[in-house]
Amino acid sequence: MYISKIIIEGFRNFPKNTIEFNDGVNVIIGHNNAGKTSLLKAIGLMIDQNVPKKLEIDDFSKHISLADLQANAPEIVISLDIDQSKSEDLTSDDLVTVADWLIKLEEPYQAKLTYRFSLPFEKHGDYHTALTGCTTKQDAWLVIKHEFLRFYQNKIYGGDPTLRVLADSSALQKFDFQFLTAIRDVERDMFTGKNTMLRDVLDFFMDYEIKSADDAVKNKATKLAEIKALKTNFTAKAGGLIKDLQTRMEAGKEHILSYATQTGATFNNALPDFDGTISDVEMYSAIKLIIGYAGLDITIPASHNGLGYNNLIFMSLLLAKMQVNSDGSYLGSNAKVFPVLAIEEPEAHLHPAMQYKFLKFLKENKNKRKVRQIFVTTHSTQITSAVSLDEIICLHNEKGVISAGYPGKVFPDTPSGHDSKAYVQRFLDATRSDMLFAQKIIFVEGLAEEILIPTLAKYCGKNLEDHHVAVVPVGGRFFDNFLALFDTTNRYAIPKKVVCLKDRDPEQKENTESFYEGCYPYNFGQDTANYTYRDHLATKIATYIRHNNIRFFGQNHPKGKTFEYELSLNNVDSKILITKSISNKNELEDLLNMYALSKPTADLLGRLGKSGPKKELKDAISTLVDPSWSEEDKKKAIIATRYLNSVGKGENALELANLLEVNLGLPTTAPVGVTTPVQQAFNVPYYIKKAILWICQ
Repeated sequence: MYISKIIIEGFRNFPKNTIEFNDGVNVIIGHNNAGKTSLLKAIGLMIDQNVPKKLEIDDFSKHISLADLQANAPEIVISLDIDQSKSEDLTSDDLVTVADWLIKLEEPYQAKLTYRFSLPFEKHGDYHTALTGCTTKQDAWLVIKHEFLRFYQNKIYGGDPTLRVLADSSALQKFDFQFLTAIRDVERDMFTGKNTMLRDVLDFFMDYEIKSADDAVKNKATKLAEIKALKTNFTAKAGGLIKDLQTRMEAGKEHILSYATQTGATFNNALPDFDGTISDVEMYSAIKLIIGYAGLDITIPASHNGLGYNNLIFMSLLLAKMQVNSDGSYLGSNAKVFPVLAIEEPEAHLHPAMQYKFLKFLKENKNKRKVRQIFVTTHSTQITSAVSLDEIICLHNEKGVISAGYPGKVFPDTPSGHDSKAYVQRFLDATRSDMLFAQKIIFVEGLAEEILIPTLAKYCGKNLEDHHVAVVPVGGRFFDNFLALFDTTNRYAIPKKVVCLKDRDPEQKENTESFYEGCYPYNFGQDTANYTYRDHLATKIATYIRHNNIRFFGQNHPKGKTFEYELSLNNVDSKILITKSISNKNELEDLLNMYALSKPTADLLGRLGKSGPKKELKDAISTLVDPSWSEEDKKKAIIATRYLNSVGKGENALELANLLEVNLGLPTTAPVGVTTPVQQAFNVPYYIKKAILWICQ
């Protein structure tokens, strides 16, 4: 069996939400305050017997209007659906545990647990009277807190919740829910001999070679007899040690006890003394846990290790304890049936490589059925990139409205859907999986846009970090593979706001040919008798123009081509784009100077050399008679074409971003009489400005 679904109503930042789970590993991600911790606590309210079931006023969802508060006392209702696993043995203890909670009898069976925290019916009249005079939500919540919260009752029902049948506590005890919070004191919890968890583990694994022996080789009675003999032998030896200690303390004891006589502790013939015994487990737990290093003749106390290393040791001990708890031969009818492990931010203090290793360990542990279901909340892109899309649950909080997305479920069950899913799975490395954590996303084609867009946003008066926007390069034209993750027309999608910055990339093909090839804007549409033309942008913009959360932006005008081309078109009156690494630097500077001096188009063409691309440019501009192309347009196109052919994607983008950042920090004007650099004008292409303003609004 496994927990397949949780329905949360009125709890913390969950006004009413349904979240589905996997049978196995569930990696729950999302930005801060998306509800990850609250989700784990909601599960724990049902099956963790060590947490208080009575809640506080701040555990109520505050997404309730004053009118609704006055009409009805708020309540918290949480339901867990527990489903039959694939290949589950119906004769196992699973079905027996949930038998009284079944709401579906045929296979696969389904059981339900419901937690309800509510005001008793007899108090509703007083409640309505008390809240009638409240004029604000804050006043109403204060009245509830001070006058009614103490009357609230918590109940856990099994089966159909409308029948209000209380779940049997002995069945609930069969769940072993271990919750590791993000902030934990592992030294306190692990390294003291008095710690219950450590002693339970030691007691279980003491004489493990006998306990784990095959019953066919050594029956249960023989095992018990051997262990009893070892314990008896140890007790006899330990008794001799205690007698030695008492002998060494004879004189000292008389001196110590003399103080007892003086203080009156010997009243009524009471005589304090020292005595005692020690068991093997007590002796073992008194030994400090140490760490030895292979190849080095040294050991150090575990308490002197780093937090990350000790966290790994602690988690391994916890898993050992869960094995103890579920061992029926050791605990009998008190054994747990369904061990559940919940870990909050396991990446705390762990190196990325150790995060991956730890996650692999958890999966192997689950496969061996020592832990039946695992819930992990994380902000680690390392962990996210190491798991499958099917194991990820993405929580998203947009203005207080929480929703859940399931990246593994958004792709259609078709060959193309399978290909897209496989592509995205391969693509999500530790850097790119940031798209699952960000609140908003800008998809771009390549490295240059990824580097420059955050800087261009600053020229638009926006800081992408302040708006929790991630810029993610998807490589060429593969936007569609990723949009499936966020397309809210699919109920499993993650409802993030998404911008796609796509190049127009005009193309042409001869009518007698089968394949298109790239062309420049001044070639596009100029010979319709012999060529067919297309671009890669117009259809995308039209398709998503009214989409709920996705928009396409690009150089959607007859003179547009690519990102770099557009940067040049918009900044022909500035040399800020000419970086150190750019090629053809002298040529570009001369072209810009000619443009500034309003030289004719022929002069700009005359500055070009005779190489193939330059000759093609000359021929295309010289023969261009389309009246929509002015002389100004032609000159800009010459400069933009030569700029596009002169930039290297990565290095140039890094240099340009640095230049633009420095430029942004310069004063707009110099003080009178002072010679100092001032800020150069820089024009952000309109489509980029429009996209940034839309994603940030």
